[in-house]
Amino acid sequence: MKFKHQFVLKEKTDTSRTYHADSSTVRLDFMEHMLRVAILRDQEPVVPTYTIRPRLDTDPGPGEGLASFPREGRDKLSTEGFVMKTPQITEDEDSVSILLDGHKISIDLFNFKMQVENEYGILYHDRDYISYNFDHELGDGSCHYITREPHEHIFGLGDKTGSIDKNKRRFTIAASDAMGFDSGSSDPLYKQLPFYICENSVGSYGIYYDTYSNGEMNFGCEINNYYAPYKYFRCEEENLVFYLIFGNVPEIVNRFSKLCGPLVFPPKLSFSYCGSTMSYTDASDADARLRGFIDLCEMHELHPGGFYLSSGYTQIGNKRYVFHWNTDKIPSPEDLARYFSEHKVAFIPNVKPAFLVNHPLYQQIASKGWFLHYADGTPAIFPFWDDYGSYLDFTNPKAYDFWRDCVKEQLVDKGYKNIWNDNNEYDILDKEVMAHGWGREIPAHLIRPLFSFLMTMASLEAQDTDIRTMSVSRCGIGGLGRIASTWTGDNNTSFPEFRGNHHMAMTMSLSGFYNFGQDIGGFAGPCPDVELFLRWIQYGIFTPRFVLHSWNPDGSSTMPWLYPEKMDCVKKLFALRDSLVPYLYNEMFRSINTGDPIIYPLFLKHPHWEIDSDQFYCGDAILSCPIFDQGATAVSAKLPPNNGGWYGPDDRDLLQWNYYEGNTKATLSCTPEELPVYFIKGGSILPWAWSKETLDTGRRNAAAIDFTLYPLDEGCFTWEYLDDNGVDWLTEENHEVIRFTVRCDASAVTVSAVGKISGKPIDVQRLKLHLVDHLNRQLVIEYL
Repeated sequence: MKFKHQFVLKEKTDTSRTYHADSSTVRLDFMEHMLRVAILRDQEPVVPTYTIRPRLDTDPGPGEGLASFPREGRDKLSTEGFVMKTPQITEDEDSVSILLDGHKISIDLFNFKMQVENEYGILYHDRDYISYNFDHELGDGSCHYITREPHEHIFGLGDKTGSIDKNKRRFTIAASDAMGFDSGSSDPLYKQLPFYICENSVGSYGIYYDTYSNGEMNFGCEINNYYAPYKYFRCEEENLVFYLIFGNVPEIVNRFSKLCGPLVFPPKLSFSYCGSTMSYTDASDADARLRGFIDLCEMHELHPGGFYLSSGYTQIGNKRYVFHWNTDKIPSPEDLARYFSEHKVAFIPNVKPAFLVNHPLYQQIASKGWFLHYADGTPAIFPFWDDYGSYLDFTNPKAYDFWRDCVKEQLVDKGYKNIWNDNNEYDILDKEVMAHGWGREIPAHLIRPLFSFLMTMASLEAQDTDIRTMSVSRCGIGGLGRIASTWTGDNNTSFPEFRGNHHMAMTMSLSGFYNFGQDIGGFAGPCPDVELFLRWIQYGIFTPRFVLHSWNPDGSSTMPWLYPEKMDCVKKLFALRDSLVPYLYNEMFRSINTGDPIIYPLFLKHPHWEIDSDQFYCGDAILSCPIFDQGATAVSAKLPPNNGGWYGPDDRDLLQWNYYEGNTKATLSCTPEELPVYFIKGGSILPWAWSKETLDTGRRNAAAIDFTLYPLDEGCFTWEYLDDNGVDWLTEENHEVIRFTVRCDASAVTVSAVGKISGKPIDVQRLKLHLVDHLNRQLVIEYL
């Protein structure tokens, strides 16, 4: 009966319960720090998951290789890899009480309403009357209504725009090709992630809805007189599976990351400057312009790690045809790749998943049924890049293999070993469009972002898996980090957008997207003026991805030499980025091991910090203090409390340091032409690269690193450094993890080190270790 559903127990195990009413089944799985809830309609197939992939005992260790994942996805109700719990349960025919990891979960079996309490009170409460769409009382698809507090905080949702706190806002859960978006209000963008963290008056919880259908999140914009204040999630899929994650905010961020599985370890070169611009490949003399990029970098003493090859290389006329090489522009793709390789610069070519209707391969693909299609087999056609085209159906095994083989034959075998998967948001709203579904046809609109994930998987299979390569995707779901890095998309060029991009970056870092960055200077819109150009470079120095990319309407390119008169300033900024590459690379390795983000807002470490602060952490040791206000010439930095205080460069001289007490403010000059303001946390070791030698990949280089020690005032800390060649998957033979132990007392700072892999002591005196200490203590090297 509508609005009245009395659930009864159907099955129980030590770690689960299953209930049924009318045509709905509810299954609960009890896991460490989380509860999985599955609300399933009878006879409705369950779509597999590609997001959930906890680490398995059989997985390679961190950095040792790619974790396996089947093309067909994972059973959404699988418990493989989870730490299952046996909670204390009290139940009768009307209610259930569950004690799980310090939380009391109370369930009213009439309409299956859940409440969760912690030691401070009611943490979570399903809306009264009815919270789930058991019999379509609440419309089509699935929904979940939860009570809300007026001043709770909402974090997450991927790349959503506006303030980091999403409370009192409404969002579309979908992905879109949103070129030139407004970073304060545009919605949706490129990531489709129905995950958020709610922090209220008694604690925090996270929710991930394991679905790839379009939907809506509403955090208090809707009011209904018959219900207490609520928030909700709605989606088109008829089944609803979600994870209720317990912990404080940083714990939930970490647990969601681990829920999605181990991150892929990129090569070290990906943290160096990577060039990109559409104007080079769109030009008729693309080959010469691309080679000229190398010449200009050498002339200006810049050290790029890669170049993102925009899609102009595929043009026939003024349109783009994936896997077609325009040999008028680039006579020999192999020679061009060889030239870049000789200069130790990697190409990352752009590929797109739609084939225009006049593509040379279109009829071949259509005749084999490899496109998304209608019931009669006719390819579905969509607007795409100034024409019409059809999307490849990556849920068709033969189409998947076709794409993989094309990537290998047309790109990888020609020397283009890294892949940039772009324009892969799959703009499908027509409910009559079907996908193969690995043998079980499914409406394509229900799994739109899965196509982009499968596209990236297929591309990665074609890449050289014997070494670490760069895999990049613009569209993303939870779990993208297992196979690719990403970026914030086609951003706009202005000072307000600059700050808005920062808020987006912090939001992504709270959503499990860790290895990412922005198009520095803005992709769309006018060419950045000098001030904005330099400010954005200052900011980008402290983000994992350091890429300048643009499509400026005046034909200019946002390249390092955009303003020749400021080239000395740009060179200083790029030198700072170069010097930080070992640190950023090491922080990526730490993130893979711990599940913690690389860049993140201060409130993740300091709970009462301003949510939308301009300051942010870069890794564990660096506090970045960027300037987003046009015309500003100084930074007023608020330094968090810290035993050991903070060290800032003297007038941003990279070799001289000033000490600042924690829990104080410091106002420092910072014009656009100067180096940015940043601070190093006392209780840290930073691996600096002061020479080009330390940027080279293909060999281990700990002996070339300048290790600078910033001690505590008193106490002990440890720090680990990965010493490898930056290219190969890690084995016992090809790398070492140096574990430093530092003891600080009134008279001395004592350092020892041991190799975690070999178990042997490390002779610290053979390393270049420098002490920066405001107490001027003696540095003592202890050999174990």
